[in-house]
Amino acid sequence: MKYEWKKQEKAFYLPPSEPTLITVPAYPYFMLSGEGNPNSEAFAEAVGVLYSLSYAIKMLPKKGPAPEGYHEYSIFPLEGVWDLSEQGRLKAGLDKDELVYTIMIRQPDFVTPALAVEIIEKVKRTKPQPLLDRATFGSCEDGLCVQMLHSGPYDDEPASFSKMEQYCAQQGLRRISKTHREIYLSDARRTQPEKLKTVLRFLVSREE
Repeated sequence: MKYEWKKQEKAFYLPPSEPTLITVPAYPYFMLSGEGNPNSEAFAEAVGVLYSLSYAIKMLPKKGPAPEGYHEYSIFPLEGVWDLSEQGRLKAGLDKDELVYTIMIRQPDFVTPALAVEIIEKVKRTKPQPLLDRATFGSCEDGLCVQMLHSGPYDDEPASFSKMEQYCAQQGLRRISKTHREIYLSDARRTQPEKLKTVLRFLVSREE
C-alpha cells in the first residue's frame, strides 16, 4: 500500500485555517542551510538539490535492489525553518535579504544515515552541484507547537502569525522563539499567490 502523507498524516500537514496545538515528533530530513532572499536563483538551486536527493531515494528500486524496509510513498513537501540575521533584526520591516533559513524535505523512516550519505555521493556523480557539499541528513523534532493553514501570498503571513499569537495568549502558551517553520503544500512556480497553501508552525511552551 502506497504511503500518502496527505491522507495518513493530516494532523501534521493539513491543519485547519485556525490555530491549533500539536506535538510534532522527530522525523528524518535532507537539509540545506543558507541565507538571503527566497526569490533568488540561489534559493531555487538549493530547493532543486533537495528534490534531486529525495527522488534518488524514491527511485532506488528501479536502479537496483531496494533497501530494507522500502515501501511505496509520495514525496514529502518542502519545508523551511526561518529566522533573521542579527542585522535583519535591527531593521524596521522585513528585509528578505537578511533571512536565514534551513530548508528540508522529510524522508521515509527506512532511510538510514548510511543510505543518505550514499545517495548524496551518488547524486554528486550523476548531477554535480556545489550545494550538494552542504547537504546534510538528520532528525528534527519540533515538539509542542501551534500551527495553522495559511491561504494566500507569503507576504500576508503576518496576519496568520498574529492569529497564532492571540491563540497562545488565550491558551496560556508562550512562543519560545521568533523562528518558525513553513510547509509548502503548493508549488509557488505554478500556483497563483492567492491560491497558495502553507502550513505555519512555531514552537511553544506552557506558561508556568
